[in-house]
Amino acid sequence: MHAFDVLGDPVRRRVLELLAEGEQSSGAICAAIQAEFAISQPGVSQHLRVLRESGFATVRADGARRLYAVDAAPLKEVDTWLQRFRGFWEQRLDALATELARGRHEQRTAPSAADPGPPPATTRQPSADKERDQR
Repeated sequence: MHAFDVLGDPVRRRVLELLAEGEQSSGAICAAIQAEFAISQPGVSQHLRVLRESGFATVRADGARRLYAVDAAPLKEVDTWLQRFRGFWEQRLDALATELARGRHEQRTAPSAADPGPPPATTRQPSADKERDQR
């Protein structure tokens, strides 16, 4: 099975995310996946089998428990394949970082509400002039 066929399934991607946090028992994986995807324990076991057989996960026995872990080798192959496409998004991410930095700079140099600058010049109101003249 091709790596992207394995990774194309959201359940298997979620299992790999759980395994990325560290070694997990099959029971813990089943409980998490059943809660999130509402699939049966045999269904979860099938996904674990696909991950094992495709090389994305390893399993070891610990008494009656089966502990699963990520095997990074197939992920490295995926990463190598994706390398040729990174330029498409890295340039955009660099541009985004530049715009964010520019925005932070403009915020630092703009006058703040706490420091509004010098008070405006006062002007006499026409009504005040009339009152003074009438006195």
